[in-house]
Amino acid sequence: MKSLLSALATTLGVAASGAAAAEEWLPVREVSLEIRPGSPLDFSGFLPNRPIGQKGAAASQRITVRPDGRLAFADAPGEPARLFCASLAWSPASGGFPDHAGADRYARQLALHGYNIARLTFIDASLMIGRQKDFDFDPETLDRIHYLLAALKRNGIHWIIDGMTSWHGAYGGRDERWDPAGNLKLALYLDDAAFAHWKALVEKFLARVNPYTGTAPIHDEALALVILVNENSAEFESVVHDRRGKPPYDPMFAAPFNRWLAQRYASSAELAKAWGGLGWSEKLEDGSIRLPPDRYADSPRLRDLQAFFVELETASVAKMSAALRALGYKGIISTYNNWPTVQTALSRRGLEAVTMNTYHDWASGYAPGSKLTQQSSLGDAANSVRMAAATRWLGKPFIVSEYDHLFWNRYRYEGGLVFPAYAALQGWDALCRHAHGPIALAYGEPYPHKRAMLPYAIALDPIARAGETLSALLFRRGDVATSRLTIPFAVRGEADLGPDMQAREPERLTELALLGRIGLQDADSIGERIAVRQPRDANRPDAIVEKLKADGLLPTGNLTQLSAGLFQSDTGEILLNRRDRQMRLTTPATEALAFSAASLPATLKTLTVEGADGDALVALASLDAPASLANGSRFLLIYATDARNTGMIFRDREQRVIEDFGRLPVLIRKGHVDLRIGRSARQWRLSPVGLDGTVKPAAASGTGPVAFRLGNDLLTGPTTYFLLELKD
Repeated sequence: MKSLLSALATTLGVAASGAAAAEEWLPVREVSLEIRPGSPLDFSGFLPNRPIGQKGAAASQRITVRPDGRLAFADAPGEPARLFCASLAWSPASGGFPDHAGADRYARQLALHGYNIARLTFIDASLMIGRQKDFDFDPETLDRIHYLLAALKRNGIHWIIDGMTSWHGAYGGRDERWDPAGNLKLALYLDDAAFAHWKALVEKFLARVNPYTGTAPIHDEALALVILVNENSAEFESVVHDRRGKPPYDPMFAAPFNRWLAQRYASSAELAKAWGGLGWSEKLEDGSIRLPPDRYADSPRLRDLQAFFVELETASVAKMSAALRALGYKGIISTYNNWPTVQTALSRRGLEAVTMNTYHDWASGYAPGSKLTQQSSLGDAANSVRMAAATRWLGKPFIVSEYDHLFWNRYRYEGGLVFPAYAALQGWDALCRHAHGPIALAYGEPYPHKRAMLPYAIALDPIARAGETLSALLFRRGDVATSRLTIPFAVRGEADLGPDMQAREPERLTELALLGRIGLQDADSIGERIAVRQPRDANRPDAIVEKLKADGLLPTGNLTQLSAGLFQSDTGEILLNRRDRQMRLTTPATEALAFSAASLPATLKTLTVEGADGDALVALASLDAPASLANGSRFLLIYATDARNTGMIFRDREQRVIEDFGRLPVLIRKGHVDLRIGRSARQWRLSPVGLDGTVKPAAASGTGPVAFRLGNDLLTGPTTYFLLELKD
């Protein structure tokens, strides 16, 4: 049977390759991926990081919350800070924390790429690998983490740190630290011993003096945010622990749920009336009310369980936050950083800052048979962005602690435009594309997760890396303007809960996030402003758009037509065409187009894409200071198609199901695009730029109007970057 399945998989893999026979794939030739200082990919000159903790400047470099809820550096409170975040989620499979020399190189490279904050997650798992006793941190790993934190700080990179990430915390004797088999996250809500374990973990790591900084991280001005526990909402954790034949909710919730019900209802009869009946053996008086048997079967029982979870989660935040403050922490606290439901929105209502994780085309894993959908993020009108936007509470900092447009989705060239552009439009405070690490120093590192591109890892993927390069410009540099329009989503409180445990903000209403800022707001504080009211099904999004136009909140000539799948921001800078799978960005410093080849030609203000041989992303960004497409002379040109590993095999023609991820070298899909730049020059030159920033010999040059065919099949090897230089 095993040999038969193998033969079948191979046959299907050949068929999948045959379906893509028209595509050609070019092997990446670079080995070193370290950006060369002073190269076109070195952004540290115009995106300098502020020194942290230098003598006399410690307090001024702390990240603070402004009165309007935006984050800012304490020495520049008038200017909102856009924090471009490097995700550091290392494990042994991805190489673990680097040694001292490696940390110095890595932190410096992050600064060159434009990162000014880093999120460290699964620290607890790394510290406890192979340890048999509770809190017996591996001394070498602890030393490496401490040194890395110091190296980041020296390079002006602040920190976001999880209080706890692993389901096993710092318990000894656990074999697989990244396996969600442990029950600690759920136990934290109800068990004093579990809470004491979390508190001790925080104290033993965050409150321990770092010998390389001379202070404990919890007191360090570099620590901007603590996420109490990663992805810890009660419903989500219950879903994570779903197993066939097992009840959907842990029995530990039964007794406290019964006590909660007893405070709400005077008798079994009253409860039965509210729920439409009870089971024959259920009695409120003896605490025998059962937890819902099915989380997907809507019921009044599920409605009350949601209300119970809100109170439980709110109390948990207060208790954990108090413990962190008692240790002397003065920074920002958040938690419940995923799960965009109405219930979790209510639990986040009182947080100091909202953090959120969101993904486009979630991949089910690394094993053969893992799946994704191969859907376009433009084809679903940036739903993962809209989903996150609808979890924000207006007036509070909003941090995207994880996002990605996942490998091996063929449309992930869209991710580097869609997410940073809309994050900037929304005025979000920090943006973190999830990865083991966002960069690698070289191809060919001898670790299992570095031998090929994989989901949830972007460092080896030239398409994702091109997107992060663009993100540094659009989001951190501020090339995309924040919307002047705010559309509140009214929240009443528990009255908004219904019988559906999975209920979230309706997609037809979250499309408003493609026009301007959206977020949750207490209904009583909204007044007569244009808003999404309760109940949600009473709102007509078309009517809201008409009202915005009539009141002048959307400019005359705004092209938005919801029914046609056409969405233009109030700033006029972003235009998304859902039906054509095309997104246009037009700003003074950068223009970009993510497109299906069938949607061309497309003319922006400066950049015209006349045609292409396949779907791709093209972006033109000024490298001058000040950045200007109209007057600048040096431009970074990004052209991203797709990339895959050598020898990848799929089980189906649509390439949705993976059989074998293959191996290095990475292959970039061959392509070309015909471009015209709305400038004339006495002389112009186009040069390929290697993935390490090295400028290669010119591929094209000319005089007068700037127009050329841009291809990635080059004598020096394929790339996603080009340098365009104009001399007037």
